[in-house]
Amino acid sequence: MKDTEGNINEASPNVKVNLSVLNLAQNLPAKSGCYLFKNKKGEVIYVGKAKNLKSRVTSYFNKNQASIKTDVLVRHIEDLDFFITENESEALVLENNLIKKYSPKYNIQLKDDKSYPYVVVNLDHPYPKLEYVRRPKRDNQLNRLIFGPYVSGSNIYEVLSILNKAFQLRVCTDQQIKSRKEPCLLYQLKQCTAPCMKDYISEKEYKNVLSMVIKFLEGNYEVGIKYLTDIMQSLSDREEFEHAAILRDYIKVLETFSNLYQQKNVDLYGTENSDIVAYFIGEEEIDISIYLIRKGVLLGQKTFYFLKEDTFASTEEMINNLITQYYLNNEDILPDNLVFYLNDEYVDDFKAVIPKVFQKEINFINAKNEMIAKYSSLYQLTLQHAIELQRMRVAQENSIFVGLNRLKELLKLKERPKIIECYDIAIWQGKSPCASKVVSVDGKLDKKNYRYYHLEERVEGNNDFAMMKEVIERRLLDKKTPYPDLILVDGGMIQVNAAVAVLKEMNINIAVAGIAKAKTKNETEERLMIPGRVNPYFLKKCPPLFRIATKLRDEAHRFSRKLHHKTEKKRIFNL
Repeated sequence: MKDTEGNINEASPNVKVNLSVLNLAQNLPAKSGCYLFKNKKGEVIYVGKAKNLKSRVTSYFNKNQASIKTDVLVRHIEDLDFFITENESEALVLENNLIKKYSPKYNIQLKDDKSYPYVVVNLDHPYPKLEYVRRPKRDNQLNRLIFGPYVSGSNIYEVLSILNKAFQLRVCTDQQIKSRKEPCLLYQLKQCTAPCMKDYISEKEYKNVLSMVIKFLEGNYEVGIKYLTDIMQSLSDREEFEHAAILRDYIKVLETFSNLYQQKNVDLYGTENSDIVAYFIGEEEIDISIYLIRKGVLLGQKTFYFLKEDTFASTEEMINNLITQYYLNNEDILPDNLVFYLNDEYVDDFKAVIPKVFQKEINFINAKNEMIAKYSSLYQLTLQHAIELQRMRVAQENSIFVGLNRLKELLKLKERPKIIECYDIAIWQGKSPCASKVVSVDGKLDKKNYRYYHLEERVEGNNDFAMMKEVIERRLLDKKTPYPDLILVDGGMIQVNAAVAVLKEMNINIAVAGIAKAKTKNETEERLMIPGRVNPYFLKKCPPLFRIATKLRDEAHRFSRKLHHKTEKKRIFNL
């Protein structure tokens, strides 16, 4: 229990609390800021924000508030640190930056697996080019135009290529422009006006042509298409039919693109960019759906889901934090209007944080208080989308968490394995042995933490036990990277025992399993090899776990073969 000063009189009886941490918590200032929980290795395992640091941090140790998930977190806390901020809005931004910096184990991190393409034009350049970009950085100091995002199926990459050829814009780099001494082949093919050559085309002439392309990208498609149609007709009059036919084909593609982006829904959705955010809280999971409307057209959607048990705050506070984190990490998609359903205190957080960070005013429409008619049906669609996503996932047992929780049960772990590292050895007749480490976080591949390993060649040739032992030893000696919750090896009990032996020698407690194929009758079945278990677990019994394990194994296999082929090629050519 807590007294009136926020001090703890009684901690949860099921949790072993570090008394020095408890003392630190009780002496924190009653001010807004961020707090960092650390484990015995000094690694940051959780980052949070609070209006009142003392009250929020001490609540983790309160018997009446402690949940199973909180008990697990508290059990690992060996130290804490904190930052004081002017207000909670600053704490929200700082929290997001700290989460990005430390990637704490117990924080939910929204990973956007879909990025839409954009077109960027740098007007400060004497001869601007059209750049295809996935995540443009918006900088008010740069004189740039950004068009998009473009929906999947718009074929924007092909459209850009056609615009460059049809309007004869440059595609070469700035370095090529400086170093080129004569026009390239594109000039000979009449697909470029050669701005790299002095006096071939003036800046004014070039930008006059570019202006028509910009109008096209802005949605004024008729100007650009009419310009090309006039040129095509002129070529036909001069009996340059081959060139005219090429332009005709270009025009067809551009007309198809323009039809896709015609503003047919302007009256319904408006001409500004809007995001509609809705969430659904199920029995075990929470789904967030975001519908993206750009220039009156429903462009697409973003979706995220996670377990309720992974949260340490109230549902609305947690969802507010995650949505804010999403926009802070994806500034290129910030809309003009943001429609959501939250209490006023969380709306105030948005209003305080977003303009401060992006220097952009946003129209916040809270569906809880002021549902504008034209957004009402869209909000209901977005909410229904979140509901249906969860229903379908649960019905089809497609949830990542179903697979990870099954892994937890099979390996008798105290927690669901969040970080999994998978290892594979690549070798051919004892030569050029290599290994790979691939990583997943909550079932999703984390490519920035992949690693290659060159291994020693053995006198005896292939020695799976020794090679797996070597790569696991080298990984565990790298203490800069936090250890995983599970080591998954590609292979049977020989490879599994090699990893287990290393862990015992180094006195490190990490779960180990292997994934191997077995021939049964006329088919091949994937099995999970578990230390101490006589019979392997057939992964077909749990489809979500099957997908997680095989995806990791296949990725590790692909990654190790990539290095092996490169190394073997080098060895052979050097013989």
